[in-house]
Amino acid sequence: MVVPLAAEHAEQVLAVYQAGIDEGNATFETVAPTWEAFDAAKLPEHRFSALDENGTVLGWVAASRVSDRCAYQGVVEHSVYVRSAARGRGIASILLKALIDSTEQAGIWTIQSGIFPENAASLAVHKRAGFRVIGTRKRVGRHHGVWRDVVLLERRSPAIT
Repeated sequence: MVVPLAAEHAEQVLAVYQAGIDEGNATFETVAPTWEAFDAAKLPEHRFSALDENGTVLGWVAASRVSDRCAYQGVVEHSVYVRSAARGRGIASILLKALIDSTEQAGIWTIQSGIFPENAASLAVHKRAGFRVIGTRKRVGRHHGVWRDVVLLERRSPAIT
């Protein structure tokens, strides 16, 4: 079941986030933020949790503004994370669909993200959700002392013209 991501999910959402961070191919971050920082950075109307029948968070998706400039009001950047034990069950696809639906209803025309090229599963699920690769930023940042590339992806809404 997909529900709006709320404070009641905070502990589990941040734990899933930290587990993704610890795996090494999800983000340049090294520590999950506090709930207060996460909550302030993510758009409340464009964040969702996937829950099992017991209320356990299986994964989450959330979007942030790319810029405060009015020209970019229809562009967001997102993250999607799935609990390792829940992978391979379509959770990321379900979460991305919820995000796409909410952003299109709000008139947002572009969802973008940056993914490490080693994260083949994330690249594949994004491709299936209609994202396209727009380029690769080579050696854009250091992660644990190693230069990393980031593949840039975007999904342009066919519903917003």
